[in-house]
Amino acid sequence: MRRLLKFFVVLAFVSFALQSQAQLYVSPGSFVYVNDQYVTVTQDVNLASTSNIYLRNESQLLQKTTGGSSNTGLGTLSAFQEGTSNNFGYNYWCSPVGEPSASVGNSNFGITLLKRPTGLTSFGGETITTSLNGTTTNTALNISSRWIYTLTTTNQYSSWNYIAAATSIAAGQGFTMKGVSGTDNTTVLGFQNNPGNNQRYDFRGKPNDGTINIPVGNSVDGGTGYTESTLTGNPYPSAINLNLFLLENNGYAVDYVTGVVTPSGSPIINGLAYFWEHQKPATSHTLTDYVGGYGVYAPNNVNAFSPGTYTSATWNTYNGDGSPNTTGGSSGTNYRRMFSPVGQGFIIKGDVASGTAVMRNRYRVFIKEGVVNNSEFERNANNYETYSESDTNWPSIPNLTGTDYTQFSKLQVPQIRIQTILNNQFTREVVLAFNPNATDGLDNAYDAPMQGLNLPTDVYFPLTENNQFAISTLPFDINKRVPFALKAVNQSTFRVYVGEIINFDEAENIFLFDSETNIYHDIKNGFVDITLPAGGTTADRFEVTFLDESLGNETIKSEQFMIVQNNENELLSIKNPNLVDLKSATLFDITGKLIFTKEKLGAEELYSFPTVGLSESIYIVKLVTADNQEITKKVSIFRVN
Repeated sequence: MRRLLKFFVVLAFVSFALQSQAQLYVSPGSFVYVNDQYVTVTQDVNLASTSNIYLRNESQLLQKTTGGSSNTGLGTLSAFQEGTSNNFGYNYWCSPVGEPSASVGNSNFGITLLKRPTGLTSFGGETITTSLNGTTTNTALNISSRWIYTLTTTNQYSSWNYIAAATSIAAGQGFTMKGVSGTDNTTVLGFQNNPGNNQRYDFRGKPNDGTINIPVGNSVDGGTGYTESTLTGNPYPSAINLNLFLLENNGYAVDYVTGVVTPSGSPIINGLAYFWEHQKPATSHTLTDYVGGYGVYAPNNVNAFSPGTYTSATWNTYNGDGSPNTTGGSSGTNYRRMFSPVGQGFIIKGDVASGTAVMRNRYRVFIKEGVVNNSEFERNANNYETYSESDTNWPSIPNLTGTDYTQFSKLQVPQIRIQTILNNQFTREVVLAFNPNATDGLDNAYDAPMQGLNLPTDVYFPLTENNQFAISTLPFDINKRVPFALKAVNQSTFRVYVGEIINFDEAENIFLFDSETNIYHDIKNGFVDITLPAGGTTADRFEVTFLDESLGNETIKSEQFMIVQNNENELLSIKNPNLVDLKSATLFDITGKLIFTKEKLGAEELYSFPTVGLSESIYIVKLVTADNQEITKKVSIFRVN
């Protein structure tokens, strides 16, 4: 028997859950208003004509059906989500709703279903334009249909499908859309519709639900970097645990009680999600002026309910055919990707010639966006931050499988994030992660190849001959030596250093070993500069190691020197009680900029260098001995008076 709901609800308690074996029926002219909470429905949702469900303050809808959707009705569910780009920049989306319809099941989406909020439940002023630029004001929202594309099982940039304003985007199919110029100061729920480059959209339609099939494929790359890519995303009006979608479609079985992940079948996708990041602010509609790239997320933790690893995009510019051209000026952001929020789009890659990835209700959870919650659509930041948490485990997270998230760690997998400045232009970040369940070889969903392989200068982990890996996950061993490839089609410079260490304290030292010079470079406390001539890829010369095995007991230890910054006297002092012969002493700032270098120092007990006038910051002191051993140490310079 259907439940008839004819009420206005402002939820002030923990949750509002309908979990009896009934459907949710909202009669004509009625509405359900959900504020700051979630609604759980066991079976289908039936929204009669002129009825509405309003999800506000990140409220979400969870449904427990196990097969295809049975939702129906000419009424609408309304959910807000904010874009993060201007009229020149793309966001990748996946709609949580489709066109209202009396037919049973999910229906197609089009941008005519996007509305401009004017109040808690009202909307108006939105139009679709065919001009290049979308715009917004305090009274109107004009969305450009020129940039609405989908991507399904293709390895060619030219195969993006132009949709325009057609209502033809299937449930589970992602789409691209550029933002708008201008601002909209209309304030709803304490936030402006668009304070600048952050347009809020109101998705209105029939809520997506149930099993959703996503076509995928795999074929020879052909050098494009688009190996049968499909743009998909989170298709529901709730968050999803992205780990579960990636792992189960990669041939793993997940125990929803213990979180244990075990191989159980053939993979359909490669177990990874790729996220587009665009340098901000974007400034042109011309493809050759685009500056952006793809970050990649791997669900590589010890269980399915703890965060995986995301490595940020490296900015590329693009040729007219969409292939990467040269490097841009920076890199993307270390987003938290375990829980995909409402509307989030991402790319997946097939692992079979032709197949179907499946999105299921059991992946749905109620969790709000935020760094601490590991759920981000995107944020306007140009660098990542280190964060710490007082509680190592999740709080209670409502979900549809009875999983107790409080039993699982919310800490990221132990990892070392290695950054390399290429040709003094941009930064490539690669991640070495540690999981006892991984192997030293290729592990699907744990090791992540990059999206786009044609950069003339790059670094990566050479796990396989034909792919360049941004994430390598393996069991830790203090004696392990991890190959680290440098690519230089043209003469190139590389500055390699450890940018961040997360939840890892097993190794006191981290080195980059150069087998050609037989030198171990300390990249944990400093960096190493490498210049390679033109000639392609050097895949077997460099290794990341945790022990310096070069000279045994004769190795110079950092303890043999006392490096002290005397901020009161503005003086850097280096004490050398063992009279080690020093070739040079160099001071760099934290970005690697050379401050000074002193050469042919010889064997003295004390060296002193003035630091008058230097900015307050962290600096790196690098000593090189006469036999080419290196010692590095960080010092802090600050004003005493």
